Amino acid sequence: MSFQNIKVIAFDADDTLWVNETFFRKAEEEFCELLKQFLPKEEANKLLFDVEMKNLPLYGYGIKPFTLSLIEAAITISNGEMNIGLVEKLIEKGKQMLQEPIELIDGIDKTLNELSKKYRLVMATKGDLLDQERKLMKSGLEKYFHHIEIVSDKTEMHYRKLVKHLDITEKEFLMVGNSLKSDVLPVLNIGAHAFHIPFHTTWAHEMVHEEVNHPNFRSFTKASELLQVL
Repeated sequence: MSFQNIKVIAFDADDTLWVNETFFRKAEEEFCELLKQFLPKEEANKLLFDVEMKNLPLYGYGIKPFTLSLIEAAITISNGEMNIGLVEKLIEKGKQMLQEPIELIDGIDKTLNELSKKYRLVMATKGDLLDQERKLMKSGLEKYFHHIEIVSDKTEMHYRKLVKHLDITEKEFLMVGNSLKSDVLPVLNIGAHAFHIPFHTTWAHEMVHEEVNHPNFRSFTKASELLQVL
């Protein structure tokens, strides 16, 4: 594969630049524990996921929508019988998640530093604007990025708009991320390049079980490996 035409490299944020999904899995476990008197943990977790999927078109991605889904799922599971103390605990859990310290993915700082000397770097992520801006500021990585793009979702349309905004062609664009569904497949579909760096934990909604076989695609185990090909 030739990378000589690439001018802009976009990086996903959550679980590509910093740890994120781990906090959601922990919150789900605590939620199921709190509701175990009403429903077995596995069933409670499935119901929560169903509520999240139903709310996704309305609320979008992020901790705040997740917190609302926690409360709605708890009301459903308990048939409205949960006390106000449980609601307070769920709200507090959401606030706690919003204040978690930023844990950078291993090697990402050095990788961005080196790549920023040769390419324009962009952060392209979905989620809550305020929360993603907060995490970026706390991460210390903002200095590497020429442009920040925070969108409600990552679709072919969103990537085409980003490429146009950057005043480049699709062949000059490379996306790096942990999600095959959000960071790889729609990018390949528009004729751009996509690199996949899996994170050890993946949200069920982002899972893709098909094998990706495309000339513009490569998979790596860690961020520093990008420096061997770029």
